[in-house]
Amino acid sequence: MTILPSTAERSSTAERPATTQRSGLPARRLGRYFAVRVGGLPYDTVTGLRCGRAAERADEVLDLEAALAAEAATLSDLLHDLVGANEDGDSRRRLLALRRQVFKGSLPADLDAALATVAEVAPTTVAPLRDWLTRRQQLAQRLRELDLLLGEELARSRTELWRLSGDPRLRAGMQVASPALDQQLVSFAGRDGAPPAKKLRRVERSVLSYLYRTACKTSPFSSFTGIGVGEFTAGATEADLPGAGPWHGYARLNVVALTRIVEAVCADLDRRGDLPVALSPGLRQDPERVRYVRRWITPGDDSVSVSFDSIQDGLFYLRRSGLLDQLTGLLQGGTRRCAELAGWLHEQTQASPQRCEEYLTILLRLGILQIDGFAVDVHTPDPLRQLHDFLTTLHRAWADDLALRLAEPIALVETFRQGDLADRRRAIQRLRESLHDIQVHLGVESASLPQALLYEDCRIDQRLTAPEDPWQRLVGHDLAAVEAILPAFDLTLPHRITFHGFFLARYGVGGRCDDLLRLVEDFHEDLYDQYLATTADRRPYADDGSYQPEENWLGRPELSELDGLRQDLTANLRAAVHAAPDAAEIRLDVEALHGIGDRLGDLLGGFRPQSHLVQVAQSPDGPLVVVNQSLGGLSFPFSRFTHCFDDTVPPLSGQLRGQATEVSPPGAVFAEVTGGPATTNLNLHARLTEYVIVCPGETSLVPEENQLPLADLYLHHDVDTDRVVLRSTRLGREVIPVYLGYLVPMALPQLHRALLLLSPTSMAVVDVWRGVPESPDAGGVTRRPRVRVGDVVVSRRSWSMTGVALPRRTEGDTDAAWFLGWQRWRRAHGLPARLFATVHAGAGGRVAGRPKPQYVDCDSYLSLLALEALVTDGDQRVVFREMLPSGDGLTAGSDHGRHVTEFVIETFPPTPTLGAVHD
Repeated sequence: MTILPSTAERSSTAERPATTQRSGLPARRLGRYFAVRVGGLPYDTVTGLRCGRAAERADEVLDLEAALAAEAATLSDLLHDLVGANEDGDSRRRLLALRRQVFKGSLPADLDAALATVAEVAPTTVAPLRDWLTRRQQLAQRLRELDLLLGEELARSRTELWRLSGDPRLRAGMQVASPALDQQLVSFAGRDGAPPAKKLRRVERSVLSYLYRTACKTSPFSSFTGIGVGEFTAGATEADLPGAGPWHGYARLNVVALTRIVEAVCADLDRRGDLPVALSPGLRQDPERVRYVRRWITPGDDSVSVSFDSIQDGLFYLRRSGLLDQLTGLLQGGTRRCAELAGWLHEQTQASPQRCEEYLTILLRLGILQIDGFAVDVHTPDPLRQLHDFLTTLHRAWADDLALRLAEPIALVETFRQGDLADRRRAIQRLRESLHDIQVHLGVESASLPQALLYEDCRIDQRLTAPEDPWQRLVGHDLAAVEAILPAFDLTLPHRITFHGFFLARYGVGGRCDDLLRLVEDFHEDLYDQYLATTADRRPYADDGSYQPEENWLGRPELSELDGLRQDLTANLRAAVHAAPDAAEIRLDVEALHGIGDRLGDLLGGFRPQSHLVQVAQSPDGPLVVVNQSLGGLSFPFSRFTHCFDDTVPPLSGQLRGQATEVSPPGAVFAEVTGGPATTNLNLHARLTEYVIVCPGETSLVPEENQLPLADLYLHHDVDTDRVVLRSTRLGREVIPVYLGYLVPMALPQLHRALLLLSPTSMAVVDVWRGVPESPDAGGVTRRPRVRVGDVVVSRRSWSMTGVALPRRTEGDTDAAWFLGWQRWRRAHGLPARLFATVHAGAGGRVAGRPKPQYVDCDSYLSLLALEALVTDGDQRVVFREMLPSGDGLTAGSDHGRHVTEFVIETFPPTPTLGAVHD
């Protein structure tokens, strides 16, 4: 199956060399591996939910309405002349009433009387009036037929929805996302009477939402979307895309559920006494005080559907004392059980056992001491089994008993992974009961578990390949132009520039810092915290399109250059729109974008890998690549799913680690910044870099020779490249920090966030329309054309409005009248029948969070009904975007039909961009 054109198929592409040279710079190169995200059900699954005949009849009604309106204008003028020339008062009144009815498009009560009235004064006008009345009667008949058709098709589509609700792949995903909904569907199927209508409609909307998510989107989650991995192959002409290969699920317990068990164990002093205790890693004793990084965890809200515990850290000092010195000296040689430490304290101080335990509690709370063995490392393959195995090493009766109790959840997770729907349903229900019982057994008065108890991803068990040449040509030219301007949209770039300026202000040109902890603490206290507070609500452009410059407290020229680049991009787009104000699609000049991006250059230098989530769409002049999201970082698109591919030969993690070594610049190594213990499954992944940076307060599972303690690292300003470089004393090489978790970096502790300011990790939210003021057309709807850069689509066609501009159901409206109102509104504003809607919450249309796009099928009454339920406030901002690729333009499929598919590719600098920076 060909997904991108071969050289022979498109002359415009054929004219571009595989490695385009621009300004002496070679093209970026394509990564070796790609991923595909495939919708769990064929897209055509949802066509049965459409009211197709009713939609066709609605189109006929609207066509007839338009024709009648045009004829009514002419006929109204004729009747106006007749009224003016008529001196008979009674006849004049009847003609005026008839003219008003024709103007409004309504039928007179007595058609024969109306014709007779006209015949008395102008016989030649009778024929056009009779024709109009006949067609108006046809319209009335079409409306009656629409009402009947819609009723029939709505009943049929509801039946089809309930039939599809039993699809195994849909229900498997639903059992993870909403076990309560899955159980409701079971109860509905087994009851004699119908449930209450209000409850039934709410469940109906939920089922429809999950069905659309499975057939029309590619959001990886359980069996809603499967993950496949492939390799680009030189010389291949067609892609081997996902077919009918089996899917395998990989389920893991939510690590928050384990945290609740650990908290219960540590809360009991008797059990805590058997636990090993260690000094906080990275603790340093200065002449008068102890310096360490304190971490504290804020528990998430278990009552919401998605929640995780958050970690904060900070640099703390504690005055040294004789007892504290003795205690830290005792633990320098390794761990001790907490009860041993309490006994030692009693011997040293003769204090009561209670006071000794209180002292240990304080040291644990302050973070001087840590319980060793309970933290979930991000590289842990199975945290539940890890906890079980750790308990068996304690050799205590209660620990052995708890390990035995955990054997049931381990077995239940495996049953859930391998079982059929009934097995999975029983397993997750029993899993919740078992974990609850364990907390109660441990003495928890108010046992609590997260709503999302399991995380599951599905692997497509099929080896995939794709032709390298067409993708490399795309990467080398059109996509390279997009990458050139991505820094303008990078949310983290101003922060990196600010850190760069702070380092130079503190240490000077060519300066060096060996105490990174102190630097980060000073950076936050002296500047960064206030900078974050000041810029939190900053909008680059005001509503009128005027640009708001970045806060540049340190007078950095890079920020001024960034301001200029953004304004030039906006001017470029404004000029394109001005040249074709009514176009459905505008094209930005590839070379012009390269020129704008070149001005900024590789800001602050360094290695900049990029990944893109794209879809392939067909157009009249050939395939297009539609960019859904662009992310900066190494192996990031693959990291969360590595646990699904660790049993392949060779394992995916090993392949990605090998690729990282190949692309690393000379004199540099990659080292992962983990963000500390995993508090969410989104941060669990296999090891993908040779080295790991171990911050104070952390431990790591990687071999010691591959650990880089923070104390081994220092920062140095390289004068030649004007870069602040992180280096390892032991390795004598540059260290490039990378982040591989899926938790947003801003949710990480401050030390890790600061390290990521030196990394290629970036967050580019591409919005090419910012700075171009909206100008709503009639009805309060703003239309935006599609934006292309060569063969790359960077923005789909869109229509935005507030909720008040949408069709609303009024009192007395029939289902047919409401459905017809939507079709009339959609036709008036040129919206396609199938699209995605994003409903932004908040007064005045301001965005609250990042809401997910929802699939909308305007030919489906149920789909429109679900959309109506989402838009509850006239102030909400609603954005519709075209479905691109459209349903009939999907290129990948299985034996069951065409599937919505998203490709994930990586690009790298063509040649090493860094040289070793020597001391």
